[in-house]
Amino acid sequence: MTQMQSVIKTKRLILRPWQQEDLKPFAQLNSDTRVMEYFPSILNRQESDNLAKHISDKLEEQGWGLWAVSLPDVAEFIGFIGLAEPSFNAHFTPAVEVGWRLAYDFWGKGYATEGAMACLKHAFQKLNLNEIVSFTALANQRSRHVMEKIGMHHNIEDDFDHPKLSEGHSLRRHVLYRLYRDEWEKLPGIL
Repeated sequence: MTQMQSVIKTKRLILRPWQQEDLKPFAQLNSDTRVMEYFPSILNRQESDNLAKHISDKLEEQGWGLWAVSLPDVAEFIGFIGLAEPSFNAHFTPAVEVGWRLAYDFWGKGYATEGAMACLKHAFQKLNLNEIVSFTALANQRSRHVMEKIGMHHNIEDDFDHPKLSEGHSLRRHVLYRLYRDEWEKLPGIL
């Protein structure tokens, strides 16, 4: 049964269901080596379209997921921000993660932080989850900074080798950040 897909509005962003028109800018973003620096490879158009379909299908099926992001009066699509269940087994799964991938031109403006904060609110208040995780390659300081800005905490004992990356791969070691609902409720300016 298809659930109602939610739309999340923040001060500057609209997190919304995916549209056919999102595929071209999503493919451009996924072929940008700056955006994909901490992923195993860039994506070709078919791989990007397949990923968009998977993301969109999950969003439609669950009513939540990785939303396409619009920046009203500036750009109809700047990437995605949202919630997802990791597709691999690790010491912290099953879990729900908060994640983002934005086009390079929209970096450094606080959009990932703003959208991720809205997703945390959705996860804790609407989905009634008790914990959200986020993870990235050890060297990805930009994403780690966003995780810290949204109140998540890192414990080195939680770090892990990503099971989808081979032994010796430069991106295999990942950091894990966590945030519990009771911690989120105590963050300044939340409620």
